[in-house]
Amino acid sequence: MRGDRLGIALMVATTFVFAIQDGLSRHLAGEYNVLMVVMIRYWFFAAFVIAIAARRAGGLRAAAATSQPVIQGLRGLLLVGEICVMVAGFVLLGLVEAHAIFAAYPLLAAALSGPILGERVGWRRWTAIALGFVGVLIILQPGVTVFSPAALVPLTAAALFAMYGLLTRYVARRDTTATSFFWTGTVGAMAITLVGVWFWEPMTLSDWGWMAALCLSGATGHWLLIRCYEVAEVGVVQPFAYLQLVFASFIGVTVFGEALQAQVVLGAAIVIAAGLFTLWRGRRVDQAQEASTDRGADGFRKDDVPEHAAPGRNG
Repeated sequence: MRGDRLGIALMVATTFVFAIQDGLSRHLAGEYNVLMVVMIRYWFFAAFVIAIAARRAGGLRAAAATSQPVIQGLRGLLLVGEICVMVAGFVLLGLVEAHAIFAAYPLLAAALSGPILGERVGWRRWTAIALGFVGVLIILQPGVTVFSPAALVPLTAAALFAMYGLLTRYVARRDTTATSFFWTGTVGAMAITLVGVWFWEPMTLSDWGWMAALCLSGATGHWLLIRCYEVAEVGVVQPFAYLQLVFASFIGVTVFGEALQAQVVLGAAIVIAAGLFTLWRGRRVDQAQEASTDRGADGFRKDDVPEHAAPGRNG
């Protein structure tokens, strides 16, 4: 099995592993400080990132080389901040409701792609964005348990992740994926250590076992994701990333006894449908732009155009 089919299988496996990671995070953060849990998780993640970088051509020096250190550092801070906020959301709302709200992040990314990346968002995607946020309002409707200030926590995480994703696409114009991955892990680990070390709590032996499982699931998930993007196009596999909501909801209901409320299911379905449309429409627009860039008015390919001059996307 090669190409897109293998990529889809790897993305499904990735979402399943990350859903397990979310369940482990929910358990540990319910017993210990969120910052400490994320800090230990990031220590292992940083070690994983450094080990991968050391094995590649050029080693650590090549992985760390960038002409955009400020933006790369900001990416690392945004992701570690998003993880802390989202894990707090798991504790406050549960996996089902937190993930249902967080599913709005592609819509936020589409809305912010104009001011951050200078991309044009047409009326079709703006309509999908508006419908997606109708879905968010259905999830957050007054009189329902999920409607509380705590509901803003996963929405904040979605905004942080959307900005992280957009900056990842921005730096990809000049930096490699390996460089971005290296900065994400190392900057995040340093930042969370400066804060999290002050919230250290002694852990039981059994919870150290769960912590080890959390760290291993994170490394496994990122390895699967790297392999996924190596064998398939981002646009093909990205829609399957929504399966993390399905797997996480299953864990929330079966392991943690969370309720699967009708308005959460309906709202999440609308958000996902709108998000899938924005992904599809964005891919169509990019393909049209690439075709326009690759061919001149005479129909011949412009092979001498530098790669960074053409519009590009990075998932």
